Amino acid sequence: MFAGIGGFREGLRRAGGFECVGHCEQDEHAERSYRVLFDTRGEWFCEDIRKADAGSMPGFELLCGGFPCQSFSIAGSRHGFADPRGTLFFELARVAETRKPQYLL
Repeated sequence: MFAGIGGFREGLRRAGGFECVGHCEQDEHAERSYRVLFDTRGEWFCEDIRKADAGSMPGFELLCGGFPCQSFSIAGSRHGFADPRGTLFFELARVAETRKPQYLL
């Protein structure tokens, strides 16, 4: 979730033994870069996690999500949960609650 340009994916690729089954990314520039860097053919994709049906996602054991930090960071607005980006954490929690992966990162 919140794939950016693939930091989690690349780290797990380097660690070995992981297969990515899908990703979610709203920023069109990051999404374009992600697809150039990684072969995503046949993988699940959702642009907006708020609209994702967790039940329709493929099976997975590890859920990764680097939700946007600008809502909480001194580099951003620091409006916390009052900033719509700050509430995306709860979407990650919603998916985890529904799918109950063995691991959450």
